[in-house]
Amino acid sequence: MAFSKTGKVNGDNTVYELKDNVKRFTLRDLGFIEGKTGVFSLEKSLDPTSPYNANYKFKMKVDKELTGFRMAITTGNGLEKVNIFNNPDTEQSVEQYQFIINDLIDRDVIKRQV
Repeated sequence: MAFSKTGKVNGDNTVYELKDNVKRFTLRDLGFIEGKTGVFSLEKSLDPTSPYNANYKFKMKVDKELTGFRMAITTGNGLEKVNIFNNPDTEQSVEQYQFIINDLIDRDVIKRQV
């Protein structure tokens, strides 16, 4: 999957756009890890009770030029994309996802597209 300027996760109606003024140090502060190719990766558990017991994960990658990104919600092992928005049992995971997204918005990494 290629990097793009906009993106969204399965089931979420909101489209997000990568901000033009994203800084490398901001990504590192938020927990992104820079790989050997320069791509920044973030993986966060969506389990509100424990970061180690991940039924679902939020994954986001930003390309090395800081011009494109992609994001997804996956199963705990990270192999399959899932939709947590249509299941009432995943309500807490949705809240955790919104918390992560709001943190990324507050730190000027992404913005909601209007």
